[in-house]
Amino acid sequence: MKLAQVALGVQDLARATAFYTELLGYPPVGIFDPPGLVFFDLDGVRLLLEVGAPATLLYLQVDSVREQVRELRGRGTPVVEEPHVIFRHADDALGPAGTDEWMAFVRDSEDNLLGLASHEPGE
Repeated sequence: MKLAQVALGVQDLARATAFYTELLGYPPVGIFDPPGLVFFDLDGVRLLLEVGAPATLLYLQVDSVREQVRELRGRGTPVVEEPHVIFRHADDALGPAGTDEWMAFVRDSEDNLLGLASHEPGE
C-alpha cells in the first residue's frame, strides 16, 4: 500500500502533538522541532503536523466511531456532530462490501475540524 500524507497546520505544536497522541493512543513516529514538524503513522496514511501550514480537514480511520466518540467525551473533548451512517456499502467501490460507514467530527486543540471515520459490519 502506498503511503499517503495529510498535512495539518497548527499554531502550538506541543499542544497539537499531545492532542493527537491522546486521540490515537500512541506517540508520533518523528518529531523535528525546529523546523516544527511532527509525523504520525495511521495505518497507511502519514499525518504531518506543521507549524503555520494551512489548516486541512483531516479524516482519521478508527476501529469504531461510536466507541471513539464515547472515549473522547469521557476525556472532555468536544464532539461537534453525532456519529451517523453515511453509506451502506453494497460493493467495494467506496468501502468494504456489507459495511456501514460511520462519521463524526470533533474540534482539535487548534480549533480545526477533524473527521473520524469507520467501516463497521452492516446492521
